[in-house]
Amino acid sequence: MSEVTPWPSALEGTPTVAVIQRAIDRQRLAHSLLLHGENLSTLASVAHAIADRLLNDVGGALRPDGTREKITQQHFAPKQHPDFIALRPAGKSRQIGVDVTRELIGRIQVSPQISRRKVVVVYEADRMNIQSANVFLKTLEEPTASTTILLLTTRPYALLPTIRSRCLHFRFTDTGHEALADAAPETQALWQSTRADYTAWLGLLTAGVTEKKAVADQVMAAYGLVTRFNAVLSAATDQIWKQQKEKLPDDIDDEEQAAIETGIANGVRSKLFAELEHATRAFAQKALAAGDISARRSLVAAIAQLEHDTGLLRLNLNESAAFENFLLSSLRIWAKR
Repeated sequence: MSEVTPWPSALEGTPTVAVIQRAIDRQRLAHSLLLHGENLSTLASVAHAIADRLLNDVGGALRPDGTREKITQQHFAPKQHPDFIALRPAGKSRQIGVDVTRELIGRIQVSPQISRRKVVVVYEADRMNIQSANVFLKTLEEPTASTTILLLTTRPYALLPTIRSRCLHFRFTDTGHEALADAAPETQALWQSTRADYTAWLGLLTAGVTEKKAVADQVMAAYGLVTRFNAVLSAATDQIWKQQKEKLPDDIDDEEQAAIETGIANGVRSKLFAELEHATRAFAQKALAAGDISARRSLVAAIAQLEHDTGLLRLNLNESAAFENFLLSSLRIWAKR
């Protein structure tokens, strides 16, 4: 018999996981859960762990040792379980449309095949358009007794307030792994060297060099960082996608695969920009400790610019353009004249 899907190692034993596990053990888990946090991969791992415990769980009478008798002896991995239902964004627009949402609702209405219940996982629930969200809302308002619905999102407030209000919320913070933990070692090394060179570049800007040649070198260095950023993003996305593709169910169509691959790229770039923010803060803190009071003002302006540029990515601004704009703005923000 296969082992139960483990909780993410960094979350094992945390109060949030303990609450969920206790509710599952007591068969009192809420029908609709909203799982949110910074890392979609972590949220998916949590959802799969919950699904495994519900779908392959016990349902019979209590044994003397406190365990319950299993309904079936065969154990299915969550995503291969006949009563596991997934809803993902599809197409290059990465939207969850009304047609697939209605199809999902139809499947929910059908009785479970081999388990006592069904589990529905909606990946990137914030990708529902207004029409599909309103259709889905009716299911949340009148859930079937045999179905548990798990909504995953890194943007909980992009969901309709009426959807949020009908779910029990659980927040999972990032597990703290490196941004490119699943990428090849050489790609991780390239990113680490790029981060180090970015910090060194900030140091040159704050040194107060004003010669024309030095200024030109700083601009060229910025474009060199853009090139390396693109190389890291492309390589990491390809490598992580190849790993994830092998784990996908056979029945996922081309549009769903395209959406998952795009989601991986978006996730990688979000982590890279987050690490840029950490690197910028670390540089500013070191400068402040050395007595450079102006670093506080520069840090505030730089973080505001980074948030502005990453926000434009949601409007489909090219990541190269966003990073380039951030670096060119940093020239103005950090350079001392």
